[in-house]
This record gives sequence, structure tokens and C-alpha cells, in this order.
Amino acid sequence: MPADARAKSDAYFEGGYIIQVWNLALGLAITGALLKFGVPQKLRNIAENKFQSRYLQGALFIAMFAVVSALIDLPNDYYTGFIREHRFGLSNLTTGGWLGEQLKGLIVGMIVFSLIGSLLYKGIRSSPQRWWVRASLATPCFMIFLMVLAPVFIAPLFNKYTPLADAKVRDPILSMARANGVPVDNVLQFDASKQTKRISANVSGALNTIRVSLNDNLLNRCTPGEIQTVMGHELGHYVLNHVYKHVISFTLLICAGFWFTNWFYGWASSRWGAAWGLRGIDDFAGLPVIMAGFSIFMFFATPIRNTIIRTAEQEADYYGLNAARQPDGFATTALKLSEYRKLKPGPWEEKIFFDHPSGYTRILTAMRWKAEHLAELPPAEPAK
Repeated sequence: MPADARAKSDAYFEGGYIIQVWNLALGLAITGALLKFGVPQKLRNIAENKFQSRYLQGALFIAMFAVVSALIDLPNDYYTGFIREHRFGLSNLTTGGWLGEQLKGLIVGMIVFSLIGSLLYKGIRSSPQRWWVRASLATPCFMIFLMVLAPVFIAPLFNKYTPLADAKVRDPILSMARANGVPVDNVLQFDASKQTKRISANVSGALNTIRVSLNDNLLNRCTPGEIQTVMGHELGHYVLNHVYKHVISFTLLICAGFWFTNWFYGWASSRWGAAWGLRGIDDFAGLPVIMAGFSIFMFFATPIRNTIIRTAEQEADYYGLNAARQPDGFATTALKLSEYRKLKPGPWEEKIFFDHPSGYTRILTAMRWKAEHLAELPPAEPAK
């Protein structure tokens, strides 16, 4: 990897560490300002005057609060999600395109979180002291529901998904799927190039909506061997049941987050609740406090969250190498991914900040695998 490209990648990824701290600090500052100036309280009053039903009051409040939050966050989101991405040459979106995507995301978020958030408040009202237990028990159901929903209704709002037409690329992937017991009869491609220059593929969905997809950047920039090893990795996620393992792992993490949030709300409301005019934890106007508590927990849980994901990704890497048998393609793909991920972080840096194995770890993994299978492998294909 050229020195200038590596320096650029390191600067981009390390800047992400600062952004995580900045976003938390900014979010807490905005929460304090909103409550001080009575914005959530006014939105709560509007919702209560509009509807008699507490569920509908909650849905309207959350929708209005989502719009207010999006407008306040817009300058920061524009810098981190548009200006910075263009500065490092990673985005293909125009300003209008970026704003359009933000609007679509806002609408989807308003619908989904208004419905789910109102149910959360219903649980809080019925059990103010133990709401976090009930919310934790409901979490896996909501996670699976959203996973089922996402590939069918949400993802197509942002990208066009079509069957992969190139038989030279498609057929080896389907053959690999059949050989590894993955019940798919098609592979989808999507037009991520309209948004980004990153290469990617994914296993999305749950139950009967699980599908394997790859983006057009992967098709245009990678060799057949590189594509096969990436798709072998994605098939590994399915075979190893990572979707459902993540549901269990993240439910436990979210349960701890709900417990902390409950404690945090009690602590914050005892100090400032009267000044903010909060009635209790079931008060819609206290939503910013709940969000702040959960954000603090998830910030400090970053190493745990990243380790859960990174461990599954490492397992899928091994699976992909054994399924595709393309160690050189795996290594060169890792270099392409290192255009925006730091290639060789320190050991603790990788454990704390990386939700995927670093490029160095992945190349080392591929070369170790290759050394044990060298006599069995065909000649390497030329790079693309």
C-alpha cells in the first residue's frame, strides 16, 4: 500500500475516534440546552393536547422530537457525513443527493421509532421501576422484526437491488452456496456507487428474508477471486448463524444499557428534574434524558460492541478462506478495504476501535492459511 494512501487512510480512521467523543459531548450539550429552554416540554404539551390516547401522544411526540433533533444535528451530520467523506475521496453523493438520503432516513426513523418508542413508554408506565426488564425481554423480538423488515422495505428506499446477471460471477457464488448448505438460489447486486466508493457485501434479513447482496463497487473493482472470497465470507455469516448470535449478544448488551439508563434517569431527574419540569420517567419530555443515558452507556461499551462484531467477522474470514480457497484474493481485498480503515493498528487500538479485523490481521490470516495449503492452490490471478 503506497505510503501516501496509508497515511490518508490512517488519518481518516483515527479522526473517527475524535468524532465519537465529539458526538457524545455534543449530544449531551444539546440535551441540556433543549431541556433548559423547554423544547421537549412544549412538544409534550402539543402531543397531549392533540390526542387522548397515550400511545398516540407518544408517537406524535417522538416524531416531532425526531424532526427537531435532525434539524439541530444537521450541521454536524453534514460535516461528518458529507464534507469529510468528500475530503477523503470516499463519497459520490452531491449535496442534494445527501440531503435526500437524510430526509428518507428521517422519515423511516420517525415511523419505526414512533411506533416502537410508544410501546416502550407503555411499558414504562405499567412498570416504572422494572421497565428495563420488560424492554430487554422485548428487544430480541423487535430486532428480528426490524431485520425481517429491512431488506424488503427499507433497503430498497436507498438502493436499487437487482439479481446479479453476470453468470461468470454469479454461478461460482451459487455453487459455493450449495456446497456449504446455504439455501439461496440468487445473488443480488445494489448500486452503492451512487453513494460511496467503498466495496462491500452483506447478509441481511432474518427468517425467510435473509439474502446475500454485493455492491457494484465490488463488481467493478475486484477480480472474480476477490469477489468469491468476499462472498464466501458472507455465506459464512449465514452458516455460522451470526445473525441470531448477534441478536442474543446485543440483547444482553442492550439489557445492561437499559439498566444503566434507568439509573441515570433517576440520578439526573433528582438533580435537575424539578427545574426541567419533568413528571417522572414516564414523561415524554424526559426522552432526551433517556437517550443521553443510553448514549453514554453505549459509548463506554464500544470495546464490547466492537469485539462482538469483530469476533464474528474473524470467524467469517476463516470460513470464507476455506469455502473460496482464494487467499491472495482475500489479502488484496483487505488492502482495498484499508483505503478507509487503518491498515496496522496497535493491538489495543484494534480491540477498542475496530469492529472488523484490521487489514494487517486479515492479510496475516490469509497468508497463514495459504502456507498450509500452498501445494493445493492454483496460480494467483492478476490483480484488478
